[in-house]
Amino acid sequence: MTAHTAKPIIGLIGTGVMGKSMAGHLIHAGYEVHVYTRTKAKAQELLEKGANWQDTPGALAQKCQVIMTMVGFPSDVEDIYFGHNGILALAEPGSFLIDLTTSSPSLAKRIYEEALTRQLFSLDAPVSGGDIGAREARLSIMVGGDRDVFEQMLPIFQKIGTNIVHQGEAGAGQHTKMCNQIAIASNMMGVVEALVYAKKAGLNPTTVLQSIETGAAGSWSLSNLGPRMIADNFAPGFYVKHFIKDMKIALQSAEDMKVELPGLTLAKSLYEQLAAMGEEESGTQALYKLINK
Repeated sequence: MTAHTAKPIIGLIGTGVMGKSMAGHLIHAGYEVHVYTRTKAKAQELLEKGANWQDTPGALAQKCQVIMTMVGFPSDVEDIYFGHNGILALAEPGSFLIDLTTSSPSLAKRIYEEALTRQLFSLDAPVSGGDIGAREARLSIMVGGDRDVFEQMLPIFQKIGTNIVHQGEAGAGQHTKMCNQIAIASNMMGVVEALVYAKKAGLNPTTVLQSIETGAAGSWSLSNLGPRMIADNFAPGFYVKHFIKDMKIALQSAEDMKVELPGLTLAKSLYEQLAAMGEEESGTQALYKLINK
């Protein structure tokens, strides 16, 4: 395995809220970028910036040396990698596969093992930072896989993120992302309850935020999503439906390890109530709507 001397051709599958910004940064950095997404219209802005369209994930895989995926659910990941005419079947030997989706640690290991049998190099590299982090190229990237492969891909990661950590073997990136989501889940309940309490107490939630966000209560969610809650802005930086998916993966992994996570269990039940209210496509800050009844 040798490092590419010229810039590798990069393919990105999935140009949603986060994928679109990532692809834009890579184009801006001078990479040749190919894209595929289920709805071509969602890629139009990138095509105008110079991205190349491919009609299927397999066609993209055949054209690119680095294939990045940023899709919705583990079932989507499995289909794109293992499906008929999927990435694993059609990628050229020596290609690098990077799954940025928050997905199952066990699936990440399966992709890694199958990739090795085909002379492909796989990393699981879920990200955190939401739409803001993606837009500003300040994502936190948690990477599982072989260290030498991680180091070869580091220049690409540095175009989309700032906090890039190799966490260990295949699946370690996904396990780390589960830790991230577990911490966010209980924190989000606290942020929502604090702002609802402030409102019911007749306080100005914005000035309350000024006092509490720089002290021991401070958190990313409080500073970035608190103002959106106060403004009744529930547009998605990260979808409720995807957060529920992540919580299910974390609870399943925890069950496999015989770990109880009561805070996460409660958060999941609240978010499922929120989804039942028709808020699946809203941002995670929409939990405010459920508590502020």
